Amino acid sequence: MDHLVDGWPYAAVFALFFASGVARSHLTYWAGRGLRHGGGRSRLAGHLDRPVVARAEGVVRRLGAPVVTLSFLTVGLQTAVNAAAGSLRMPMSRYLPATVVGSLAWAALYTTVGFAVARAWVDGLAWPWAVGGLAAVALLVATSLAVGSRLRRRPAAV
Repeated sequence: MDHLVDGWPYAAVFALFFASGVARSHLTYWAGRGLRHGGGRSRLAGHLDRPVVARAEGVVRRLGAPVVTLSFLTVGLQTAVNAAAGSLRMPMSRYLPATVVGSLAWAALYTTVGFAVARAWVDGLAWPWAVGGLAAVALLVATSLAVGSRLRRRPAAV
């Protein structure tokens, strides 16, 4: 994607990323709000009660707007959090400032180091380290899930 904005002034790239962050988050918010309202009476109702949706709603319900802001620094979780904020009908007076701050952080991150990391990844400079890192993360996640599952199944001590 960096070839699309080559030669653009920094401020223009930043503004483009900021606007896309705000637009995407608000579209997801309103989709979540509409799906929760109308989806409960449709074939989508089963999908709205999935564990990932319930967890995202629980986190947003407990922690509120700061979770929305921090979700912009993640990959994949951002959509679930914004949709959860919509399905929980988070007031716009809290949601809008959270998305503005999150979009500013997201735009700053991608305008500065985001393209450099992507270019290094595509050019093959990071492949050995990336594969090793992904393998380590996968091993850590698998171990955590296995241990957590075992602990949940173990009978409680009396």
